[in-house]
Formats: sequence, structure tokens, C-alpha cells
Amino acid sequence: MKKNNCLKTGVFAIASFLVFNTHAQVLKWTAVANGVWKVSVGKPESYDLLKAADVKPNLAALTKMDKAVFPLPKNDIFVRFQDGKTYLHFPLERKEQIYGFGLNFQTVHQRGRILRLHVDHYGNTDNGRTHAPVPFYVSSNGYGVFINSARYLDVYVGSAVRKDSKNPPELQDRNTDKNWSAQPYSDAVEILVPAQGVEFYVFAGPKPLDAVRRFNLFNGGGCLPPRWGLGFTQRVNRLYTDEDVKKEAQEFEAKEYPLDFIGLEPGWQSKSYPCTFEWDKTRFPDPAKFVQEMSNMGVRINLWTNPYVSPQASIYSKIAPFTASHTVWVGAIPDLSMPQARKILFSQFEKDHINIGVSGYKIDEVDGYDSYLYPDVTTFPSGHSAEQMRQTYGLLVQKYSTEVFHKKNSRTYGLVRASNGGGVSFPYVIYNDNYSHQDFITGLINSGFSGVLWTPEVRASKTSEEWLRRMQTVCFSPMAMINAWASSTKPWSFPDVANDVKELAQLRMQMMPYWYTEFAKYHFEGTPPFRAINLEDGFFQENKKEKVNTSLEENPYEVAIAKEIKDEYMAGEYLLVAPFFAGQTTRKVILPKGKWYDFYTGDYAGDGEVITINSNLGKIPVFVKDGGIIPMMQPMLHAPKAKQKVDLEIRHYGQKNSVSHLYDDDGETFDYEHGLYSWREIKVERQNDGQLKGTISAPEINKPNTIGNVSWKFMTK
Repeated sequence: MKKNNCLKTGVFAIASFLVFNTHAQVLKWTAVANGVWKVSVGKPESYDLLKAADVKPNLAALTKMDKAVFPLPKNDIFVRFQDGKTYLHFPLERKEQIYGFGLNFQTVHQRGRILRLHVDHYGNTDNGRTHAPVPFYVSSNGYGVFINSARYLDVYVGSAVRKDSKNPPELQDRNTDKNWSAQPYSDAVEILVPAQGVEFYVFAGPKPLDAVRRFNLFNGGGCLPPRWGLGFTQRVNRLYTDEDVKKEAQEFEAKEYPLDFIGLEPGWQSKSYPCTFEWDKTRFPDPAKFVQEMSNMGVRINLWTNPYVSPQASIYSKIAPFTASHTVWVGAIPDLSMPQARKILFSQFEKDHINIGVSGYKIDEVDGYDSYLYPDVTTFPSGHSAEQMRQTYGLLVQKYSTEVFHKKNSRTYGLVRASNGGGVSFPYVIYNDNYSHQDFITGLINSGFSGVLWTPEVRASKTSEEWLRRMQTVCFSPMAMINAWASSTKPWSFPDVANDVKELAQLRMQMMPYWYTEFAKYHFEGTPPFRAINLEDGFFQENKKEKVNTSLEENPYEVAIAKEIKDEYMAGEYLLVAPFFAGQTTRKVILPKGKWYDFYTGDYAGDGEVITINSNLGKIPVFVKDGGIIPMMQPMLHAPKAKQKVDLEIRHYGQKNSVSHLYDDDGETFDYEHGLYSWREIKVERQNDGQLKGTISAPEINKPNTIGNVSWKFMTK
């Protein structure tokens, strides 16, 4: 009887499979770069993520990567059209895990999830509505998939089962099987695109990190910030005057806390929510003089804004014909997909801000909150739908503000509330209004899967312990920032940990050669500077699933979930960061295979094992790979200026011989795009007498050289 049932099931599955494929499209794959394949089906829309971002793939860097074959069985990738929509089907193996689908804050594993990828303010649930819902996913099997659509996408990540599945789940009886699951095994990622066609890409590995690198390089390579962008930044109270700002900068200097740029919040503008983009002359009577005075102090200025134009703005009448049907806070919405709107808005930025020395922007409210942002019934003069504009507006403000700085040959580094696929190369870091420290670290982990940067900014804290713990993670992130726009907090706001915070900020500055090199690898090689340990060689994890301990009355359909690592991450090539959160006294750390050493002492920590460590309030736990090379400079109060030479102490950890490379350029301009940069080779080798010796290659002729004297410190005795 059982055999007969199986036969009937098999016949039915084959019949269903044939029905499905009767409507499926024949896919014609095109190799567009080494390890990157594209397919276009139906009638793809003329406006998509890559067209909005308008960046060029780094084909030269992709060519340098190892040759790769197509990483998936092509016959198991299906496309069909129905109801004016496009259905995509990609295969999954049983033990495969999926990462990505944008900037998530509570989950790392995406298999089993259902998402609506929709640019929005994060609402404390990982449901796809987030600041950067990048339609790119990475498999633990070592490949990636990107859907190039500027639409809201419905994604079923191994969460649905077709009748014609090649690998169907086992039939279970809930009455008798204690392993019964409300979510049966699924062998596919299925994506619904609300359009009559789409293009999508597959990225080869062979490792998951290789797929991420190919995706980043195909999107132009990661951003390379100016050196000062990797220093320390303070966002001041929203109603500060020019004198208040200068006084705060002087306090930093007097107390010997590093400071590279200050962010001015809404009060710098004559009107905000909506914005005039013009200086409030009662608070800043002479903006050019103020910006120059701050520059003379070694501090740059970053301006908050949102893009919604006040009827009281001087550019309002000119830009009005190129704005949307609806408003935000009674402000006009520029259609930034139109060159006329872009020219008017960003010419204002150039004239009143950038030409007097402003170094960057914090571009707010381009993400969401449906209660105040434009609705999907909004029309735009370009003809692009409100949905498409919602998905790409963050890309547009990043792209066209960056272009103004590029024209001045001056790099920028700022903050933005939304991004998407294609935005890898833009020099902006995402932030939001949530303030969960744990969520912030999960966001930092997930950012590396999706080609975006995220900062776990510090605002205020209930205790000095929380304050210090938050400061520790922000100093091991893409932007070391206090956002005091409402709280007016300062690094020394908790006197009992003020010296610890100072030492931490100084460590951030000491490590600038390391951070700068890691961002150069992001740009030239596609390797995210901050990323999940899931992408690390030697990473291991048991695939055990855990069930929530609830009663059947409370949760009759509870689902077993694989344990995720959401509290440790890689910072650059060599460092593993395992932060403590307020209230923790001990924690476990998973060390990937290979020897690891304590960052502060050089002592051996473990090899491919789970260790338990005790809290040390003054230090964030950091571990270094065997052979790790960390270049350090003196703890300056401001980042080195263009062409300024600094002495280096190069630290080596562990026992292994190793080779690393140190990146160098002028630190401020785009001259590196014309070849004015260098990579200095660093070697550490064990000599015949058993001692380690370090060497660094000579500077290249006619290339930038900001490296002074070099000393060596072998941390592991």
C-alpha cells in the first residue's frame, strides 16, 4: 500500500512539474564578468536599481579573482509569468543556509523567512521593511543571487513547498511524531516581482565571501572614505549656535579627546521639516567664516538635512515643476530621477555648503514611515511610480550629493537613512531611530552581506556601564559617532568611565592605518570591512535547532530555529570582535578554526573552539588571527592631513610567518582613481635563530608616501 501511495505521489509530482514548466521561460544566461551571469526575462522595466545607482562594475578587479563555473543547476532555476507578475524559483539544498536580503536587525539566518522587501524605517521586526532591503542573498554553499528590480518584492526563503518539489518534505503525523514541524522542509527560494519581466544575476564563489566580493565589485567596489571620516565624530544639539559648536570643539581639544568632524542638526537651517537648505543667520551669521574657523581647529562640518523643499526656500519656485503630486510635511518632493530637479537642489548644496568647505551630509527621512512619507498613490513628473521612487530615493540622494564632492576632487563621508542594491560604492553609512544595542550589532553583522555600511551610534545611556559598552562597539564600526542632537551628551558625560572612553577613542585613532587599509580592500577587492563570522574561513557551527519553551496553548505551531551568531563579528582581515552588553559578566565566544590571540596582550586564546570569557569593563574583547598584522600610529586628536607623514608601529600576533599589505594615498582626494596610490608589502618571517623579523617594502617612486619611521612589536611571546 505504501509503495502504491509513493507511486501515485511521484506520478502527480511529475505531472505538476510538467505543467509548471509548460509556462516556464527558457533562460538565456550571459556571462557579464568573471563569475557573474545575467539573465533577462519578459519585459524588464526601464528603471531599476542599477540604473538608479548608475555605477560601473570594477571589471578589472573581477578578472583578477579565480575563474569560476556557474554555481547552481541551471535546470532548477525557473521563471514564469502570471497576473502581470514575474515568479522566480531558485533551488535550495537541505543543509544550505541563506544570508542577506538587506539590513536586518534581529536575524542572520534567512532560511524559513517570508519577507516583503520595502524601503522603510525599521519597525522592530525583520519582515523586509528596512532601510536597505537589498534583493541580494548569499548561500552557505558559496554563491549569491541579485534581483535587479526597483519594486517591492515578496520573498519566500525556503518557506513554501510545491507539489512538484524534487525534494519534498516527509509526511508527518502530528499526533504521533514528536518531531512534527509546522514549517516543513522547503527546497526553494521563491520571489514574486510585480512586473512583467526582470533581470537577475548569479554570482559564483566558491566561498560565500567570494560571492559577496563579486557582488560588491560588480556594483563598483566599496566606498573609500577620507581618512578623517574614520576618525571620531560628534553630532551636536539641534539648536546650537556657531559659538556653541566652537566651544564644544575646544572642550574636546582641552580634554584631549579625538575629534575629526562635527555634525550640525536641524537648527543650522532657517527652516526644517520641510527644509530651506539655507543657513539660519541668527545662529550662524557668517557660515563661511564659521566653517573656516572650525577647519583651522582641525574639525570638519557635516550638515543634517532631508530633501523635502519648504515653500519658503529660495529654490522652491524653480524646483516646483519637477516635484511630486504629494508633499512631506508640506514640503515638495524633488523628482531626483530628473536632471532638472537634481541640478536645482544640488546646485544649492554646492553654492551654500560645499563651496564654503562643508565636508558632508546626514540625509534623513528618505526611508519611510508611511504615516508621513509620500503614499504609493503619489505621481512623479518623470513617470516613475512612487513605489520605484521609494525603493531608489536613498540611492539617488547618495549618488548626486557625492558627485558634487567628486567634482571638487574632495572625498566625503556621511550618513543616510536608506540605500539599496547598487549603492555599494557610495560613501554613506546607514543609521536609524532604534536604540537596541543588541540589534545594532546584528545590523552590523548583516551589513556585510548586502553591500551597505551601518553604525551602532551612541546617543544616551542609563548607566556608565551601558555608555562604555556602546562606545566600545561604535569605535569598532564604520563610523565612530556620538549622536547628541537631543541628549547633548559628550564622551565625558559619565566621569567614572571618562578615561576609559578617552583611551578607546585614542585606540580608534591609533588603528587608523588598519581601518584605512581594510576600506581600501573593500574598494579594490570587494571585501566588506565589517562582516559576519559566517563568512570567515574556519567558521563552524552545529546545525542543531532549538524550540522555544512554550506550552501548546501559548504557541501551538512553534518552529525549531537554528541558533544564530548575532553577538560577534569580523573587523577587517584579522580581528574578531565579541562585545559585551550592559549587565553581562561572562559570555561565550566562537573562535573559528585556526589559532587566535588576545588583541591587548598577544596571549593565546583558542583554536576552533567555544571559549568563555569574563567581563573587563575597560576593554571590548578582540581576538587576532595567527599571523595577524595590525599597523598602528600614534593616537592623534585629528586624522593625518593630506601628505602628512606618520610613524607606524606594526604589531604581529601569533607564531605564523605572514604577508600583508598596507594601503596609502593622500587620504582626501579622488586622485587614487588615477593610480596615485600604493600598496606596501609587510612581511613577518621567523629567522634561523627562532626570532621573528618584520620588513616593509620601499615606497614606490612617484606614488603617495605618508609613512614615516616604522617600528615592530611582536605581541606573542
